[in-house]
Amino acid sequence: MRKYQKRLKTLTDVRRYLSSIINALDKGELEESKARCLTYMCSILSQVIRDSDLEARIEALEKLQAEKPGRV
Repeated sequence: MRKYQKRLKTLTDVRRYLSSIINALDKGELEESKARCLTYMCSILSQVIRDSDLEARIEALEKLQAEKPGRV
């Protein structure tokens, strides 16, 4: 059986990983229960990545605002 360990740092990484899970399930290389669990974790990870990206963008805007306090 293939190893499904991947570095999932971006939403693109998660999308590709989900695709590999679907393909492995379809080929019978992965148990349905494991595929379900991995898919659920990918869903949570996607939300975390999205929230982290948004947080970083807000912090950058706040820093820019602090550097130029007269601008709105």
